[in-house]
Amino acid sequence: MSVITQTPVSKLTISYPPLPEDFILPDDPVENTDQPLLAAALRQPLTAFPDLMQDALVVSNFALCAAIEGRIICKAPDFLYVRPVQPLTSSQIRRSYTPHTEGVIPQIVMEFLSATYGEEYSVEFTAGVGKWFFYEQVIQVPRYIIFRPDTGRLEVYAIESGRYQVQTEESGRYWIPGLELFLGVWEGSHESRTGYWLRWWNAQGELLLWSEERAEQERQRAEQERQRAERLVEQLRQLGVAPED
Repeated sequence: MSVITQTPVSKLTISYPPLPEDFILPDDPVENTDQPLLAAALRQPLTAFPDLMQDALVVSNFALCAAIEGRIICKAPDFLYVRPVQPLTSSQIRRSYTPHTEGVIPQIVMEFLSATYGEEYSVEFTAGVGKWFFYEQVIQVPRYIIFRPDTGRLEVYAIESGRYQVQTEESGRYWIPGLELFLGVWEGSHESRTGYWLRWWNAQGELLLWSEERAEQERQRAEQERQRAERLVEQLRQLGVAPED
């Protein structure tokens, strides 16, 4: 039986070169239709907060790159948030992100796992580089989130002493530094999908609403104001006061 030895991380040469323009990025399709919906549901409420979106890169299935021993490695997390990033000129198109070269280390990466999953938990460094190893040892992303939409299981890992350690929840939610928000699981319907979702809560425990929820909230507020105005008019009439048109 052959034994595969893993090169110690401390002896690896890790660098962050700009991605060459002729570098061919993998064009793998997303695993299922849930993944884009889950990522969009995380991004959409953040757009209502300029402080969270200004100079930020909030993307899904997008290449996160670095070089190991001079070989460029790219992984495409299902959700990535990084702020700040260097702005592009009007003629540039961002097709990947390399930390330290284009901005800071991402504050958070996420993977949405199906019932059968591949390399998300891999720590190998032989012919390939697993996502766990890449996020933890190469990029050193502070928070790595693993979510199973079919069961609602959420795992949050934070780097402590150079390794990912599982985090404990606070009333069912996890505090995410850098966004200064809580992340948790919500069950319900959105975008014609019913099931488990990841959602944000602010430091006061208030849920960050989707645009349709904000619109419904505004509709209800307007309806309450209309009813209040009608009651006031009726009260004035009962007192013999003719309200002005």
